[in-house]
Amino acid sequence: MNWIVNIIFVLSAILAFYRGQHPGFSFERLTKTTVLNSILGVLLFFTLLMVLHFLGFFPQFIAAPFMIVLYSLIAGFFGGYAWRLYRLRRKMGNLLYQHRTFWTDHAPAIFAVLLIIYGLFRTALLTDQFITGIRITSGLSLMAFGLVIWMLKTVPEFRSWGILLLDKEIGWQTVVSWSWESESVISIEYLGTRKNSEGRIRQFYTSVPEEDRRELELILKSKMEEYSEERKDILFPDNDNETELT
Repeated sequence: MNWIVNIIFVLSAILAFYRGQHPGFSFERLTKTTVLNSILGVLLFFTLLMVLHFLGFFPQFIAAPFMIVLYSLIAGFFGGYAWRLYRLRRKMGNLLYQHRTFWTDHAPAIFAVLLIIYGLFRTALLTDQFITGIRITSGLSLMAFGLVIWMLKTVPEFRSWGILLLDKEIGWQTVVSWSWESESVISIEYLGTRKNSEGRIRQFYTSVPEEDRRELELILKSKMEEYSEERKDILFPDNDNETELT
């Protein structure tokens, strides 16, 4: 029986890892309604499990492997998502500018490290506690979630090949314009590349300290000029076709 549970555990983690690293999931697609409904659904689901367990319809010999598989799915998904964020940051090149504060940079990093350490402790690999499937998988799920918090940045990262906004890459060739909305708030317009927003002008705002304005302006001006031809080809593809015909 144990080897069957182990096989299911491994397969669940692999499938969830693949789903997590797939670009189909994105923060851009999340809405308040989706998040609230998801939280409500999770609470109702676990409440139902507790009631069934109390009534004897969800005994321990079923609950244990069920929770192992559930933790495996969570660990695999967050592990895959963290891997996707890592690949995105590598793909977008070196970091040129990011507005760092304690609450947007250091605090999440500290929390992520604590979560990873606690997850490692939860596995019982470094203690004299009895190692079980639930302890291993629950610890791995905590560690994977900690990796996501470590990799995910809540403020835009201006990098060599584009802007990284949460888990979305914005290539410099798709950045249309930028302007200062106030002394410390900048607006950046870019072309959407997803199927539901391809060709549409999208926009985001971010805060920038006044002492960093000059630095960011130099980066934006340099990148806008560097990718001007690629941007022109994207904005006016028909002009290239007419030129080739003539």
